[in-house]
Amino acid sequence: MTPKRSYLLRAAYEWVADNDLTPYLLVDANHKSAVVPVEFVQDGQIVLNIGMGAVRDLLMDQTGVSFSARFSGKPMQVFVPIEAALAVYAKENGDGLFFPEEEFPGDSDPTPPSEPKKEKGFTLKVVK
Repeated sequence: MTPKRSYLLRAAYEWVADNDLTPYLLVDANHKSAVVPVEFVQDGQIVLNIGMGAVRDLLMDQTGVSFSARFSGKPMQVFVPIEAALAVYAKENGDGLFFPEEEFPGDSDPTPPSEPKKEKGFTLKVVK
């Protein structure tokens, strides 16, 4: 079966955001595929503000969570494998969802997504 964590993560994120609260993501920073700012890791974990005002190009899918953000003024592309996402909760009151232990198929090693491809815009031609 498909792991349910990605579905729960998206639902909890939307619930927090719909209530005008700030969604925070608790991450296992020791996961081998996690790309997070290591200078902010404490006790092997990091809490990331994933509110729309704090990140750009937020993507949550079956493989993980990715976005662009600034940390101490430096831009960074962040990638959190779905296995490393531990919780989504509201900054203001701590209410949210802590994910239960779950089996993930295979020993997947998702790689961080590459930079989004720039698609060419439309062009117009005069047809006679």
